[in-house]
Amino acid sequence: MKLNCVAIDDEPLALDLICKFIKQTSFLNLIGKFSNGVEALGFINQNEVQLIFMDIQMPDLSGMELARVLDGKKNSDKTRIIFATAYHQFAIEGYKVEALDYLLKPYSYEEFLNASTKAYTYFERLNSQSENSSNQDQESNTPEYIFLKVEYQLIKVMLKDIAYVEAYKDYVKVHLISKPNPLLSLTSLKSMEELLPSKSFMRVHRSYIVSLEHIDSVSKNVIQIGKQHITVGDNYKEAFLEFLSKWMN
Repeated sequence: MKLNCVAIDDEPLALDLICKFIKQTSFLNLIGKFSNGVEALGFINQNEVQLIFMDIQMPDLSGMELARVLDGKKNSDKTRIIFATAYHQFAIEGYKVEALDYLLKPYSYEEFLNASTKAYTYFERLNSQSENSSNQDQESNTPEYIFLKVEYQLIKVMLKDIAYVEAYKDYVKVHLISKPNPLLSLTSLKSMEELLPSKSFMRVHRSYIVSLEHIDSVSKNVIQIGKQHITVGDNYKEAFLEFLSKWMN
């Protein structure tokens, strides 16, 4: 699945940068770029646009005003916004119009990719929910895979292949069933926790997220996945015990 995107910014350099980031991201498809909100609105009304990257402070029609217009339309959940602005004071206002994320200029490709991946996960779930409403036999509306930035490329990782995720300095190690060595990705464990579906994954320690499907055994407060033993942290015991009680019934 690719997300149709438009970029809106009245600053040429900022517009060129976000277009460059969109083009180098495999699951994004740039279908329009605009220097003002009025022109962009006309295009969005006539085309299928899933994701809008836009500045807030623009002449004629500001990004916030455009967001409110789009929010009032039918099926507004099918077009989402990621703001990119140099002014942090707009963050709270941005979330009031249910923006998916907020990029503070100057932002890196890593920050852009994290926000884009969040959008991809959102639309995966939205599509799954739509399919589920027309097919009562569908078992799950969670996505089947995620994209991880590993060195200088995006790697598609199947969720069912993830055994557990381990924090490692400024990175995370994603341990897979299918590979002997983990994938090393420059992101935080918190970002991974937000990215992975809570029905299938649980954070059990400040340094670990585990796949519930791949738990082999539990002894006291220790989880075994393959040869790895992971202790359940004190702050995570209550949620894990609740899961465990359902697992044992």
